[in-house]
Amino acid sequence: MNKIGSAELKALKKYYKGDLKEAEELLKKNYPIQYLIGFVEFYNCQIEVNENVLIPRYETEYLVEKSINLLKTKNVKKGIDLCTGSGAIAIALAKNLKINMDACDISIKALEVAKKNALKNKVDINLFKKDILKDKIDGKYDFIISNPPYIKEWEYTSAETKYEPSIALYAKDNGLEFYKKILSFSKEILNPNGIIIFEIGDTLNEEIKKIALDIYPKAIITTEKDYNNFNRFMFIKMNKK
Repeated sequence: MNKIGSAELKALKKYYKGDLKEAEELLKKNYPIQYLIGFVEFYNCQIEVNENVLIPRYETEYLVEKSINLLKTKNVKKGIDLCTGSGAIAIALAKNLKINMDACDISIKALEVAKKNALKNKVDINLFKKDILKDKIDGKYDFIISNPPYIKEWEYTSAETKYEPSIALYAKDNGLEFYKKILSFSKEILNPNGIIIFEIGDTLNEEIKKIALDIYPKAIITTEKDYNNFNRFMFIKMNKK
């Protein structure tokens, strides 16, 4: 059961529009406070969230920070965020780097949330529906970024995630399904000297690296840690040398 702290109660009183006692009971059942409040602060963006989208985590915010630091040193003009959900990643990158961003998701309801978030944060994102496991993506990009589903189907996460869309969390093939697919079609949409950026599951690091090197033998691949010292961020930089 969640322990309700003073900060949570203060936020509820300020932002929650419904019955406070009812909200407190939901919190005791591990219902995410972000869904009750209706938004999260994410890398100087306010991102609306509901049960149709995954709640952006601190880890993903750190991914954005690291990506911005890297992409600022490159001449990038256009990127794509695959499995965008609430649109948090694409919106933060477009807002802070002043670049063109495409973003796609399989869920129409998630894309509706992402569209609201783009308008709220005053950025122009090209949002479209795609099942990246089946559908072809058109266009050319300087980088691909994705925080895809990567939790193994049998793996336990936390009590709160039962309220989040399972389609955004779990992946077949021991969590590798989306990484394999993205890497397999990346050559078709990535410009020369492009970059692929992933949020990854800690135990998947070596397997994803091997798949990437099979496709890009000359790539420079680095994995970086999150705040809890887990392998969490992978950067695959193309190298023609």
